[in-house]
Amino acid sequence: MSAPLLELRDWRVAYGGVEALHGVALRVEAGEIVTVIGPNGAGKTTLLSAAMGLLPARGELWLAGQRIARPDVEAMVARGVALVPEQRELFGAMSVNDNLLLGGFALWRAGQRDQRARLREVYAIFPRLAERKTQSADTLSGGERQMLAIGRALMARPRLLMLDEPSLGLAPRIVREVLRVVAALRAQGVSILLVEQNARAALQTADRGYVLETGSVVLEGPAPELLRDPRVADTYLGARRE
Repeated sequence: MSAPLLELRDWRVAYGGVEALHGVALRVEAGEIVTVIGPNGAGKTTLLSAAMGLLPARGELWLAGQRIARPDVEAMVARGVALVPEQRELFGAMSVNDNLLLGGFALWRAGQRDQRARLREVYAIFPRLAERKTQSADTLSGGERQMLAIGRALMARPRLLMLDEPSLGLAPRIVREVLRVVAALRAQGVSILLVEQNARAALQTADRGYVLETGSVVLEGPAPELLRDPRVADTYLGARRE
């Protein structure tokens, strides 16, 4: 059996003297969509940021069976990991096309000069971006900006895509569209670690899930089982499912 694509063991993050994550254990297998749900302040964004190397952490991080002693952003990108942050962090004055090209800069610098092919792939996934490729990013709608943020991450051809609250601020119809694309990415060989407050949508999309509360994993399992779990239903789905 192959090693998980991503595995966190005893993962701990502290701000000053206050520990925000307490010994989290989490794994993402190749070809999986895994979601982390939980309330505001539970540590979901902290978990992704530390896994990407944006925050110092203690514990072990393994990628495809290889331990990464000191994760940092450049090393994680080089190993095929991409993060779409909650704030999207687009370059508003730049065009859609140029934002996408920046997403592939690390590969270009490494000598891979196939940006046109990768642009075609992203525009095939997000036809709406192709229609707006000459527009500046700050003229896009919220849903289009989220598509651009995901598309920019895909320009690096990641094997693991980490998404932080992709539904934030979006209308329900756009949320469904974005999560439909997330599910389709798995068929293209991209594994997903999805952090979401919209628990129902996340669990309906994912294969497995973790419930994070006050920095600790309190529940985990197959997504359909978590959807039926009374504790999840009462706390995160708004009503108990009988």
